[in-house]
Amino acid sequence: MKGEVPERSKGADCKSVGYAFEGSNPSLPIFFIRILLGKLILDTSHIKRGLHFSCTRCSNCCRHTPGYVFLSKKDITNLLSATGLPRSEFLRKYCRIVSVNGFYRLSLREKQNYDCIFWADNACQVYKKRPLQCQSYPFWSSIISSDSSWQEQKRMCPGIDKGVFHPKRKIEYWLKRRLKERFIELLPHHVAPYIDDVEKIQSHG
Repeated sequence: MKGEVPERSKGADCKSVGYAFEGSNPSLPIFFIRILLGKLILDTSHIKRGLHFSCTRCSNCCRHTPGYVFLSKKDITNLLSATGLPRSEFLRKYCRIVSVNGFYRLSLREKQNYDCIFWADNACQVYKKRPLQCQSYPFWSSIISSDSSWQEQKRMCPGIDKGVFHPKRKIEYWLKRRLKERFIELLPHHVAPYIDDVEKIQSHG
C-alpha cells in the first residue's frame, strides 16, 4: 500500500495520494485527533459512526503509479522474517531513502513500472508481514480526517464505503498503532555522509 508523494501529487489511488498517510509533519494532525489522559479522541462525527471498507483485491494500491511505502523499525523486523535475508542485504535490495520536507525516511523500492518491489504473480509476496502503512489503509489520518477526504478517496478505491463495517474502536486501533510504530526518520546532517548507502544510513539512525 504505497503512500504519499510529496514532490508530485498524483491523486490516483491509495499509494500515491499526496500526504495521505501522515502528511508532511511526522506527527498525526492535531486538528483531527487529541490525546487526552491516554485516550485517543476522534473529533469527526462520521468516524464516530464507524466506516465500511473491504478490499476488492483490485491491486491499484500496489501498482502502476509512483509512491512511497515508509518503514518503521518493526516493519523492517517483519520483512526480514518474511524474506529470510540478512539485514544488510535486505536494505540494499529492497529499500531506498527519500526526502520529506527536511527529513529523510526509509521506503521500499519500486520496480521500473512503479509496481511495489514485493508485487509479483498478481499478489503481495510478503502479505502476512507487510508494513503497517499497507495494513492500515484506508484508515490513515488524512483520509479519515473529514467526510470530504473519505469521499475523495472513495473515487480512487472501489472498496471504500462497501463491505465490512469498522467501528470507531477499530479505526482508533490503527491510529494508535501509527503513533506507537513511528517511521524511521533522520535529520539531513545525519544522512549526508551516507546518502548513497542505505545500510549505513539505517545503522546510523
